Amino acid sequence: MKKYKLGYTSGVFDLFHIGHLNILKKAKEHCDHLIVAVSTDELVQSYKNKTPVIPHVERMEIVKSITFVDEVVAQTNRDKVAAMEKHQFDVMFVGSDWKGNALFNETERIFNENGVDVVYFPYTSNTSSTLLTQVLTKIAQPN
Repeated sequence: MKKYKLGYTSGVFDLFHIGHLNILKKAKEHCDHLIVAVSTDELVQSYKNKTPVIPHVERMEIVKSITFVDEVVAQTNRDKVAAMEKHQFDVMFVGSDWKGNALFNETERIFNENGVDVVYFPYTSNTSSTLLTQVLTKIAQPN
């Protein structure tokens, strides 16, 4: 029996890479059922001021095809407390790059009051969608 019954994580999952795979695999090792919320294009545009390279529907299909993922939902906002209330998960998994972030400090406090844990996994520092985008942009630009 795993420590948690229902786990949750979220992300953009654009230009899917090993860091994405690692967090999903590690999350599933800790819970019986893993829900993954994939950010919509509109949500990403609203806080990152850029449109993902891969459209939302395709990113959802990619994540859905990962064996560690039990359920995929659209993430239309960044309100983790609302997600907790909707999905009733008992743990949220997130990359360590968010630890200490003001958004997550408040979220952790509310989760704690509701018996929900936050588990941070090490951020894959040598791979990111931002880094991949920069490399691809550089390759695509003529000299």
